[in-house]
Amino acid sequence: MAVALRYLWPLLLCSPCLFIQIPDELMEPPVITEQSPRRLVVFPTDEISLKCEASGKPEVMFRWSRDGIHFNPNEELDVTVKQAPHSGSFTIAGNNSNFAQRFQGTYRCFASNDLGTAMSHEIQLMAEGAPKWPKETVKPVEVEEGESVILPCHPPPSAEPLRIYWMNSKIMHIKQDERVTMGQNGNLYFANVLTSDNHSDYICHAHFPGTRTIIQKEPIDLRVKATNSMIDRKPRLLFPTNASSHLVALQGQPLVLECIAEGFPTPTIKWLRPSGPMPADRVTYQNHNKTLHLLNVGEEDDGEYRCVAENSLGSDRHAYYVTVEAAPYWLHKPQSRLYGPGETARLDCQVQGRPEPEVTWRINGIPVEELLAKDQKYRIQHGALILSNVQPSDTMVTQCEARNRHGLLLANAYIYVVQLPAKILTPDNETYLAVEGSTAYLLCKVFGAPVPSVQWLDKEGKTVLQDERFFPYTNGTLGIRDLQANDTGHYFCQAANDQNNVTIVANLQVKDATRITQGPQSTIKKKGSRVTFTCQATFDPSLQQSITWRRDGRSLQEPGDSDKYFIEDGHLVIHSLDYSDQGNYSCVASTKLDVVESRAELQVVGSPGPVPQLELSDRHLLKQSQVRLSWSPADDHNAPIEKYDIEFEDKEMAPEKWYSLGKVPGNQTSTTLKLSPYVHYTFRVTAINKYGPGEPSPASETVVTPEAAPEKNPVDVKGEGNETNNMVITWKPLKWMDWNAPQVQYRVQWRPQGTRGAWQEQIVSDPFLVVSNTSTFVPYEIKVQTINSQGKGPEPQVTIGYSGEDYPQAKPKLEDIKILNASTVLVKWWPVDPAQVKGHLRGYNLTYSWEGSPRRHSKRHIPESHVVVVPANTTSTVLDGLRPYSSYHLELRAFNSRGLGPPSKTTFSTPEGVPGPPEALHLECQSDTSLLLHWQPPFSHNGVLTGYVLSCLPLGDGGEEQLSFNLSDPELRSYNLTNLSPHLQYRFQLQATTKQGPGEAITREGGTKTLTGTSDFGDVSTTVGENYSVVSWVPKEGQCNFGFQILFKPLSDEKMDAIPPQYVSYNQRSYTQWDLQPGTNYQIQLLKEAVLLHETFVTTNGTVKDKEDTQVDSEARPMKDETFGEYSDNEEKAFSSQPSLNGNIKTLGSDDSLADYGGSVDVQFNEDGSFIGQYSGKKEKEAAGGNDSSGAASPINPTGTLE
Repeated sequence: MAVALRYLWPLLLCSPCLFIQIPDELMEPPVITEQSPRRLVVFPTDEISLKCEASGKPEVMFRWSRDGIHFNPNEELDVTVKQAPHSGSFTIAGNNSNFAQRFQGTYRCFASNDLGTAMSHEIQLMAEGAPKWPKETVKPVEVEEGESVILPCHPPPSAEPLRIYWMNSKIMHIKQDERVTMGQNGNLYFANVLTSDNHSDYICHAHFPGTRTIIQKEPIDLRVKATNSMIDRKPRLLFPTNASSHLVALQGQPLVLECIAEGFPTPTIKWLRPSGPMPADRVTYQNHNKTLHLLNVGEEDDGEYRCVAENSLGSDRHAYYVTVEAAPYWLHKPQSRLYGPGETARLDCQVQGRPEPEVTWRINGIPVEELLAKDQKYRIQHGALILSNVQPSDTMVTQCEARNRHGLLLANAYIYVVQLPAKILTPDNETYLAVEGSTAYLLCKVFGAPVPSVQWLDKEGKTVLQDERFFPYTNGTLGIRDLQANDTGHYFCQAANDQNNVTIVANLQVKDATRITQGPQSTIKKKGSRVTFTCQATFDPSLQQSITWRRDGRSLQEPGDSDKYFIEDGHLVIHSLDYSDQGNYSCVASTKLDVVESRAELQVVGSPGPVPQLELSDRHLLKQSQVRLSWSPADDHNAPIEKYDIEFEDKEMAPEKWYSLGKVPGNQTSTTLKLSPYVHYTFRVTAINKYGPGEPSPASETVVTPEAAPEKNPVDVKGEGNETNNMVITWKPLKWMDWNAPQVQYRVQWRPQGTRGAWQEQIVSDPFLVVSNTSTFVPYEIKVQTINSQGKGPEPQVTIGYSGEDYPQAKPKLEDIKILNASTVLVKWWPVDPAQVKGHLRGYNLTYSWEGSPRRHSKRHIPESHVVVVPANTTSTVLDGLRPYSSYHLELRAFNSRGLGPPSKTTFSTPEGVPGPPEALHLECQSDTSLLLHWQPPFSHNGVLTGYVLSCLPLGDGGEEQLSFNLSDPELRSYNLTNLSPHLQYRFQLQATTKQGPGEAITREGGTKTLTGTSDFGDVSTTVGENYSVVSWVPKEGQCNFGFQILFKPLSDEKMDAIPPQYVSYNQRSYTQWDLQPGTNYQIQLLKEAVLLHETFVTTNGTVKDKEDTQVDSEARPMKDETFGEYSDNEEKAFSSQPSLNGNIKTLGSDDSLADYGGSVDVQFNEDGSFIGQYSGKKEKEAAGGNDSSGAASPINPTGTLE
């Protein structure tokens, strides 16, 4: 009943809208609605106002106490009580320093009506006057350079936190660093003083925010005595001064620990926690690591914290032992409730704190201990106030108060006993929708006193609680977990108390649950790439559905003017990934009944971010060319930092050029750098991980190291002459960072080697020196030393150099030239006399050139020289790639740096070798059983040709053997094969031979079978004149030779004489028809055995003439083209061939034409398969007739090449 009746007061406030009849006489206990803060500090001119407001019915009455004694504001002078309903607040006017002091104290407000008394928390009023610094005489502070000093501040005390500043008389802040620090107490600490600290106006300023005033202390005069010997000393803590201390930290509040040390060199501070790791997410280090700030202190922060001050001489330390305590806080706060007569009221008040808080109860502002003896119905058990068998007269307001030394908690809660009939506040016939697998909640909010009992029934009037999935709540709600489809139906809620009972019906519909079938997957992507997340889901078809995307719990919308996100069809695409895009992305599939979410984590990786900040310290180490560099860690961008690269720039000597000083591990954030003298160092640091280096840090401030004597001498010292009577001494100049001073020079010394005489020397600025008037090629001892304004470099090493060389006078003597094979020889010679070289022997220069061959050669053989350079320690070399059967000229010279000496000359010849491959091999089909082979001689004869070897291998599965035969005529250019099978392909291989044997072969494959099986032409073209026409065609590859007729037939003139058909050979390629009429149309037909092969039409040039005019003397005809033949019916109708169009062109490899060498061989197969060859040579060719001949092809009328 108590749980249900807690809704009474909202119902009372809105009773007309609920149509519930509430008795008018029902009242409201007092409730504090507004009060002043627990601590109120007032300053002069501040208005003093103490607030206390409360609600209740009937009207609430107010009273006050101060320091536990009744306080009546109406009876006090200058006190005005606020005249307003529900208010007991009052204001104190005329505030001044003395006036405010009179009203200081701890106040408490009490608000009462007929139902009880509510009580405010304690309000502590504190009055503070205008701050003033006590009068004091500040004496000068004298200290020796290098010692430590503390300048005190000691501001006036205040109830509010102060802000302390140290400034000089020009209102300039005193610069603070590792050496000079202001502590939390306001004092200014110097770890060691410098003469630059000598000032008479160190002023401590205190800012009081409450009074909005700033006051200042009298200036402090700090006098620093200079000294020539600052004594190094190990660190000593100036604050705290003892070895350990104990602190109490409040839970939830920040903890500040501080360690300030003195020493020389200036100590550095580091913090340790022996009991465990530092909570890195809550710890920050400030004030150059001297202050540790720990946020939101918890019990786990209890323990020891240790600060260590260190320098090169030692260390000092302090241990803070921190105990974490807590002001009281609520575990269970008592709640106001309504009860019916006869019930038991229980108010729980559970608190926690360190130390354990003391808990007290009050009833209507009166301690409960005073009431326990009078009324036994009150009892306190485990911190709870319990009242048995309550009646309307037991209505009251209770107070639970808990306190320890860190604070106080107060809670007001009333017990209100009423009697009302049962009412169901939930509307009747409500329909509830839910999805399978979820939990449905059917509401049945009841109202009444005593609290009505509630039970849920099915349509048959039976309780539904027999199913363990159904469970009731104390507020009347029925829960059904793990919903199933058959849970759909009607459920009845019945509420009853001792006055009446009522019933309502609730309707439940169970829908299909939303399920994500494919959700986004966690992934790692590189910066700049893109990622695609996928989401697929199933829904109840009767429900409106949606798929949306979230990032880190916030809705993700596709931006209208950006290409960053693309959302469509369950896909989320993120383009151009940046580190800001990483996070948790979730797909949300939802209906109005359920929401299903699938999450994926996106990590964006890449090179580290920039190191945010650099800091230089230990500047006193610059005297030893050292400095300490510290930096803040860079963002690793999800890939651990492997190392930091430290670089420097010298803006004076090499601006905008950075040099690496080295790398340190990625877990290190400081290092002591070893520097070079006299360099203007500006540092930067770059973080590096497995994805590469990040952006460099901002540049540090510039430090300059002092000058020093050189530490290095030049390297690569050399002495060489560029004339026969001098020596040029050179060296690699020192890099500017090795100068150790603004400028550098070089001390050069030299003397002849082997003498003990004095050194000659000269100081120069440039990295060379010319020594003149020397003898030719004489050794010298040389030294080069660096000098600057601070002194000399280390003693230099002695280098041997030489004066200038002259041309060699020695002529190498050839020992032997050994022939290794037709294209390789071995050349040997004797070493030259070193005394005749006139310098360092660098090697031998061997030049050879081709001079000719015993046989005639084409003009393409252009003689050229070849040069071979041999090292000085070698007296032989192999010359390869020579032409066989050739003569060569050879010259051998020694050379030094000056040049070549006189040559040794000789000639040698290479023997014969095997020839190269024939230049070409063509196949010409003569018939379906004969082929004519054409070739040209090898480009490289490599000797005297003795003939050719021809091989013929039938291809296929017939098992035929390869046939080969020797052609002993070296001038043969063609070969005719007959009795070949028209159904086979053959592989033909041709090799030229010398007396050394056959050379490389040329190979072709082919046969006599035509491509199409019918006579065919390639492109056919015609040209015409007045009385003739030329018909040309291109023989088709693989087409055998055949004969056909050409018929010229005049059109549209019956008077013209018919032209008889002419018989032509296919290999002829063209035909010219004479005695045509000018300006006449002709039909041209190509016929074979009365079958039309091709047809075309031409028109001769000119105008038509009489027949008599066309009778021209045959001797007046123009000469026929050599390449065209003319046929008549009287000529033999055998296969014929015309000479090649290029038959008079000389071959590339010979001065002789094919016409000089061309012969042919007609080869036939006997019945036993052997070849019968008929040879014809030059004489037969000459007897065959002139170029006009168009006779038939025969063994004594060789054909020309096809191509």
